Amino acid sequence: MPMSRALNAGLRAAMTDSDRVLLMGEDIGRLGGVFRVTEGLIAEFGDRRVLDTPLAESGIVGTAIGLAMAGFRPVIEIQFDGFVFPAFDQITTQLAKLTNRHEGALSMPIVIRIPYGGHIGAVEHHQESPETYFAHTPGLRVVSPSTPNDAYWMIQDAIASNDPVIFLEPKAKYWMKGEVDTSARAAELHASRVVRRGTDVTLVGHGAMVTTLLQAAALAESEGTSCEVVDLRSLSPVDYGPLLDSIRKTGRMVYAQEAPGFTSLGSEVAATVMERAFYALEAPVIRVSGFDVPFPPAKLEGAYLPDADRILEAVDRSLAY
Repeated sequence: MPMSRALNAGLRAAMTDSDRVLLMGEDIGRLGGVFRVTEGLIAEFGDRRVLDTPLAESGIVGTAIGLAMAGFRPVIEIQFDGFVFPAFDQITTQLAKLTNRHEGALSMPIVIRIPYGGHIGAVEHHQESPETYFAHTPGLRVVSPSTPNDAYWMIQDAIASNDPVIFLEPKAKYWMKGEVDTSARAAELHASRVVRRGTDVTLVGHGAMVTTLLQAAALAESEGTSCEVVDLRSLSPVDYGPLLDSIRKTGRMVYAQEAPGFTSLGSEVAATVMERAFYALEAPVIRVSGFDVPFPPAKLEGAYLPDADRILEAVDRSLAY
C-alpha cells in the first residue's frame, strides 16, 4: 500500500486499540487531511475523536498538552512543515519540558505528525526540513519512516510512547507503494537498520533520502563499487550500533540529507562517528546536504536537493583517500 494508506491503517489500529487516542488538526476530519492520511477516520470514530481545529498551531499543541494531562493520547497533524513554527514555543518550552519539570510524575504521550521535505514542487513554507530543531531539544523523541511498512508500525509505536514524539513524514513518499506486514514489526521505534548490504562505503540517511541513497548504491554497483545503506529511522535518540558496525566494515561513510548542512543532524552523526570509530575510518566522513539558503522556488528544487549524482560524487571523493 502507499505510505499515506499505511499511516491511515496505523492510526486506525491505534484508535481501535484505545479510546484515549484522538486526532487533531486542520482539515483532518471531513476532508481527510491535505494528503488524505486521515481519510475515512471521522466516519468510523466520530467527530469527538477526529477533530477539525482552527488554523492555530500554537493553540492545537496547547490543547493537546491539556488533553494529555487529562489522560488522553492526542495525535496532532501539522498541515505542512513550515507551519510548525507558530507552535515552536509550545513544543520546545512546554511540551518537551513538562515531564522533567514534574520529576517524571507527569507523562506527555503526544504525537506531532509533520509532513516534511521537498520533491513536491510546492511554494514557500511547504518544503522544509526542520528536524534538527527538534532533535536538538531534550525531552522530545524524533523519528521518520522511509517505507510504508515502517510508517504503519512506527506511528503505532509513537502513539504508545509516554513521551512526546515528533513524527516526521516524508511527503514525497506518501504515494510510494510497498509491502506492509501487519502481523509483525520489522524493527523497534528507535532502531536504525541496514537496508542494503555492501563492503566499500556506508551511505546513511533518513526519510525520503533513503530512496535516493538506494538509487545511488545501485548505480555505484554497476560501476564496481559496493555501498551499504543505513536508514537511521530515529533521529533522537540515534541508534548508532548498526551504523558503527557498518563503518568498521567499510571504513568510509557518506551522510545525505535534504536539510541544510550547517549545524544539522548530519553534523552530529559525523562528529559521533569520528569520536567512536575514528580508527576504523579510511577517509573523512563526507556530508551531502541541501545548501545553506532558504528552500528555493519549485523550479530550482532539483538543484537544491541532493540526488544520486551528488551522492556518487561524494562516494568517489571518499574512495580517493
